[in-house]
Amino acid sequence: MRLTDRDPVTFNSSWVLKHAPRCYRFIHKNIRTETGRIDWDKVTCALERQFQRRWMPLRKPKRVLPYEDLSEVDAILNKYRDKLYVFLVPSDRSEALTRNSISVALVRLAQYGNLLAKQEIIKLVRYTIGGWIERYRFMSKWEGYEEEIHRHLEGCIRRYRYTGSFLHYVFRTFQYAGRGLKPLYAFSLHDPIALGSTKCWIENVYKDAETNDICVHRGAHHR
Repeated sequence: MRLTDRDPVTFNSSWVLKHAPRCYRFIHKNIRTETGRIDWDKVTCALERQFQRRWMPLRKPKRVLPYEDLSEVDAILNKYRDKLYVFLVPSDRSEALTRNSISVALVRLAQYGNLLAKQEIIKLVRYTIGGWIERYRFMSKWEGYEEEIHRHLEGCIRRYRYTGSFLHYVFRTFQYAGRGLKPLYAFSLHDPIALGSTKCWIENVYKDAETNDICVHRGAHHR
């Protein structure tokens, strides 16, 4: 039985079990993640793109109980220990695929509730985002928005469903979400407030009497 024969609008593991039991038994026995679960991501990645988009995994419980299991995380990292550099700059398609395999494996653990997996994927993908900020002008606006970066990354981990590249999903999320960001410009308080000026920014520092915040008056030189 092939998907093209029945051409379902959507399908999931239950659909495979019902309409292709022999195929399901093979997958159940031979295609497993590092932590022992059926690796449906590996299965669906091998499908034609039109069917990848129709994959609808079974809904997880709305309330996932958080837990910490380092052995699950290590089972993934130990397999790819010498490949973690791919989160900096993958040199070719093969390394990009490896990066995605690591990402999806950790994301799925995080979705099951493993807090350590969530911490690890955020740490690794943060290296990749740092590279995007340096490489792409439209991504450079994220420089300095650490809390927002962390929040959006958590959202990507929580929402990721489609079996395509997780990093591609993160990239598009940050590309669109960054359109309304105002760049944060870093400068030294000892820099002159204008070209040729002998006055430094530190001379414009004051304390707001109402909020007690320390502010910098930019005046006519604010751009």
